[in-house]
Amino acid sequence: MRKFENKFGSANAELIFLYGRRRIGKTEFLRKFTEGKEALFFSATESDDNEQRERFKQRMLSFGFDGNPALLSDWESIFMGLKKLRHNGKILVIIDEFQHIFTGKKAVPSILQNVWDEHLLRENIMIVLCGSEMRFIENEVLGSKNPLYGRATAIFKMKELTFREAVQFFPGYTLKDKVTAYSILGGIPFYLKQFSPSLSIEENIGQNILSRETVLYNEIEFMLKQELRETATYNTITSAVALGNTKLNDISQKTMIDAAKVNVYLKNLTELNIVVKEYSILDTIKNSANIRSGLYKIADNLFRFWYRFVYPNKDDIETGNTGRLVQDIAEIVSTEHASMCFEDLCIDHIRKLNAKRELPFTAKQIGRVWGKGFEADVGATDGKTLLLGECKWTNSPVGVDVLNSLREKVTANTELAGYDRYIFCLFSRSGFTQVVRKETERGDVILVGAEEIFKT
Repeated sequence: MRKFENKFGSANAELIFLYGRRRIGKTEFLRKFTEGKEALFFSATESDDNEQRERFKQRMLSFGFDGNPALLSDWESIFMGLKKLRHNGKILVIIDEFQHIFTGKKAVPSILQNVWDEHLLRENIMIVLCGSEMRFIENEVLGSKNPLYGRATAIFKMKELTFREAVQFFPGYTLKDKVTAYSILGGIPFYLKQFSPSLSIEENIGQNILSRETVLYNEIEFMLKQELRETATYNTITSAVALGNTKLNDISQKTMIDAAKVNVYLKNLTELNIVVKEYSILDTIKNSANIRSGLYKIADNLFRFWYRFVYPNKDDIETGNTGRLVQDIAEIVSTEHASMCFEDLCIDHIRKLNAKRELPFTAKQIGRVWGKGFEADVGATDGKTLLLGECKWTNSPVGVDVLNSLREKVTANTELAGYDRYIFCLFSRSGFTQVVRKETERGDVILVGAEEIFKT
């Protein structure tokens, strides 16, 4: 908000792009930003260009326009007419879901660019273009070949809430339930609002996801249809990844789709931040460039949940046969599914410690570690020191056996050899045994409890 206020208070003309996925809270953010300000707020729709233009014209007239309305006959005259809006101070114009205007008439970006350069650049005006179709915005609007390239005075990509921000929606939940809820919903405010903090995780899953009338049951397919074609193929591929097929060849075999074609679909899903391709921090640049290297996983929490638990059970959900299903899913989610989310949060914790220079070294690479016959949940290195970590989402304190297993990986695998120093980091939801705590006296062991990771 502060950056937007600074732009509004500047003496310059401002052309700002704000974008992010659906439901992330862009419109609500802009409505709060415009409180106490005179702002022309226009929400574009998927409609005929003539209708869209007429709606924009009428919005200008109702706002207050010091000019001849008859001249507002095309987009060029409409954009030029923005400087004649009645105002005190800076003119503020917000166009929400602007991609509908751009796709409705392909010439609009060029028209806006010309009007901006020739007429608006020297005016006391702030135009905010807000949109949700991320691939279109990043590739077609902000790309170097687009007429508006280089004209923006600021570009903001709205991100999800962090874990600490998201769990404020569930103040009465236990730590375990907070992580479990986050593993299902992620940091999208609209999704978080669909769960009732007065209901248990199991009750929320049953009432607010595994029911065909609910928003969260229908959301994923609706999003895919907005962003992508061939949704049936994307469903098949994403489902395969959700079920644990993480390598390109495995996904290809599971879906019976040629690997080269699967790779194209996965790239599109990656651009939408639905899927992410991860590399071991030990991988060389050459290995990372190989399309068959790296592992795929679903990055978005709701997508991960939906394709793991909803998509395979749609028949039962459609017929309302969910009694036992809800109970079974809730059990798996609170253990296995939440555990995967816990690993991601532990990696984020290491990144935060590294940024604050609170690790014993300054890491250049942070992520997961794997190789031939071994893997570790967390890894970090500067080339000389290697940190290996394990994350335990269990009801029992972590014992010395987990630490010994990490040490054995170093001695048994040549890929982990050659570092000057090794640090072993254990993460636990339920604390540590006294034997493990005593190991910290050696100076090469770091213990991180859940309360440290999740403290607000």
